[in-house]
Amino acid sequence: MTHSRVWHPFTQHALEPRMKPIVETAGAYLIDEDGNHVLDAISSWWVITHGHRHPAIMSAIGAAAGRYDQLIFAEYTHAPAEELAEGLIAVAPRGLAHVFYSDSGSTAVEVALKMALGFFHNKGERRNRIVVMEHAYHGDTIGTMSAGERGVFNAAYEPLLFAVDRLPFPEAGREQETLDAFESYCRSGEVAALLIEPLVLGAGGMKIYAPSLLASLKEVAERCGTLLIADEVMTGWGRTGTLFGCEQAAITPDILCTSKGLTGGALPLAATLCTAEIFDAHLSTDRRRTFFHSSSYTANPIACAAAVANLSVWRDEPVQARLEALSEAHRAHLTRFSNDLRFRNVRQIGTIAALDLDVEAGGYLAEVGPRLRAFFRERHLLIRPLGNVVYLMPPYCITAKELDRAYEAIEEAAFHFRVSA
Repeated sequence: MTHSRVWHPFTQHALEPRMKPIVETAGAYLIDEDGNHVLDAISSWWVITHGHRHPAIMSAIGAAAGRYDQLIFAEYTHAPAEELAEGLIAVAPRGLAHVFYSDSGSTAVEVALKMALGFFHNKGERRNRIVVMEHAYHGDTIGTMSAGERGVFNAAYEPLLFAVDRLPFPEAGREQETLDAFESYCRSGEVAALLIEPLVLGAGGMKIYAPSLLASLKEVAERCGTLLIADEVMTGWGRTGTLFGCEQAAITPDILCTSKGLTGGALPLAATLCTAEIFDAHLSTDRRRTFFHSSSYTANPIACAAAVANLSVWRDEPVQARLEALSEAHRAHLTRFSNDLRFRNVRQIGTIAALDLDVEAGGYLAEVGPRLRAFFRERHLLIRPLGNVVYLMPPYCITAKELDRAYEAIEEAAFHFRVSA
């Protein structure tokens, strides 16, 4: 492959090397054209949960492809979508009642924002403000960029973005500042919804906060008549140690967004779950109260079949035991870095581990980021730091030996890129 016309995501082609073709995936590995087995330590951007090409999910895809391709979801329904909706409601936080399908995490959040605004519009209430947390990332569509952190990623598109209210991140010992800010915004009576990533901010730097803070935010939202939207696109499907992050705060959001691990990562699919109250606010003989959202590939039957199979994997296999074993392995490995002055903010939640390499200039555009990626790539490891933030989020099939290899490479990288000791 000497020349490619493909434009890759989040890639500065003037600086990056030639993209290595992957010819096969299996378990925890990507296999490249030279036969190298690359350990996928970040689950291919957090989507692969059980491992690449899980047999039950692949089998379901094959069976569905023998019966379906895409069909219009505004005129008809199909068994995979119906079965999946029932399955999602059964495993989601109690009280969610309806499922709206879309194609990606970004669209799941866009749907949630429109549901929240439509809910109040149809009730005749003037609530159109959205509250988010600083450092948040919710996607790359216009609405989700508006709700995410502003910076180099979206500076060019600033004229298109709408304003939101931002909460300070609840740093340890300063949680009350976050709660006070939210309550202050809610007192205006104009806040429609709080949009938040439960327990951990992913692309914002793997920043972790306590379940109790999420529970307190929900209490304020309920008291003030504000909806809570849980963006579980990354945090769902076991990443925080439970099926959904909301479980650890013992809350039911008014709206829940899921994607990535919904199909085990095999196919793109998203779902936005909501309460009966939100659905009923759009239910009317007046067609103007219709929820006006769709995409051509809504509820693709093959993707829905993959997601149904994923639910069966969670039901029939010891997934929770795998989560607990991986979480414990992370904890054991991270002890070696707890007093290592080359790293700061060593942290872990469930199957996610992260630590900040101590460099003079940090952040997403830290010069050390591309160098770290190249270092790991040379060792056939897919570890893609967020600037100087090195993190691991592997598939649940990873073995102890494979995880050892990833941590040994992180320790070796510190010797190459150290700033202080």
